[in-house]
Amino acid sequence: MPRGGGDPRFGPDADDSGSPILHVDMDAFFASVEVRRRPELRGRPVVVGGVGPRGVVSSASYEARRYGVRSAMPTMRARALCPHAVYLPPDFTQYTAASRAVMQIFRDVTPLVEPLSLDEAFLDVAGARRLFGPPAEIARRIRERVAAEQELTCSVGVAPTKFVAKLGSTRAKPDGLLVVPADRVLDFLHPLPVGALWGVGERSAETLRRLGLNTIGDLAEAPYGMLRKAVGEASASHLHELASGRDPRTVSPEHVEKSIGAEVTFDADVADPVEIRRALLALSDKVGARLRRAGQVGRTVSLKVRLTDFRTVNRSRTLGVSTDVAREIFDTAWALYTVLDPAERVRLVGVRVEGLAGVTETPQQLTLGAPERGWREAEAAADAAAARFGRSVIGPASLLGKRDTRRGENPTRP
Repeated sequence: MPRGGGDPRFGPDADDSGSPILHVDMDAFFASVEVRRRPELRGRPVVVGGVGPRGVVSSASYEARRYGVRSAMPTMRARALCPHAVYLPPDFTQYTAASRAVMQIFRDVTPLVEPLSLDEAFLDVAGARRLFGPPAEIARRIRERVAAEQELTCSVGVAPTKFVAKLGSTRAKPDGLLVVPADRVLDFLHPLPVGALWGVGERSAETLRRLGLNTIGDLAEAPYGMLRKAVGEASASHLHELASGRDPRTVSPEHVEKSIGAEVTFDADVADPVEIRRALLALSDKVGARLRRAGQVGRTVSLKVRLTDFRTVNRSRTLGVSTDVAREIFDTAWALYTVLDPAERVRLVGVRVEGLAGVTETPQQLTLGAPERGWREAEAAADAAAARFGRSVIGPASLLGKRDTRRGENPTRP
């Protein structure tokens, strides 16, 4: 089991007195949840993602990763690398339930939990030391509880800042614990490749490498003027601060969503407006349900259409009143699509609601002569039925009894 990335200076027994920030990252989360559901898959390569010809890998077990399979890889490429793997479509209901259980374990330790996604979160445990001990001990307890109660593994980075803690959990994977002492942050950071810096993608990393900046240490020692000329003032300042071990961000438990959306890639490019209409209806239904679960409403509905030549067109419309009603979301999305009326086949469509606010903070406009019960009440009743019997048993009638040629919807949040 990896500890400290193999370096004893950053092992679980290193000095954690100045390192109150934890980054907990579940190991191969989606794939691990599937293995938990199907114990016969343990030890076998498991890949979760779109299973159609245009599918993308969402998660791969470590057995599959040995063959080069990685997240965000086209599923067809994964099948070529590891044809004997078990390929499964994602089940976000199961992953969300597992995520809630794991997040509750974190919140049992500290209220200062900042989820980044279903499978990772930052924790500030400075105030939990009295009850639960030093940060590394808290990290050990969390890992033990996750393993015992959820039959899942996680990796934890313990550090003085969020950025370093996140790097630590990455270096500890899989199923490990890494502690970065406050006085050894630069010893930990500077040997790492420059691409490990937050905000450095492949293109930026290549730009920096052309300047001879291969490691974070190289960047930290580079003349600031050269860095600014290469990547611009804002990026230069950001990267220089991180490379020097400075990250002033605090753990923020309140994560405010800017938008909620979903999109789907068709297995084959589609020209039939009936099929596209059904896809938009299904996506609107998903988005409406997510808004209601989150207790949020939004005023702007956005449509995303990707054409067969990979050109992407976005259109949006701001409503007079905020909504969480799938029917209103769909009516707006479909109106945007009919105005767009693309002459080419469509590869992908997406629906998103933006400008979010809490439903209790947003008064609903009363309409003279409107029925006492309408779409909102009908969809709330559908939510209650879905919570009891599953979302698959209820939905818009026009989605029933038809052959679905889509790869599967992908929930998207920025």
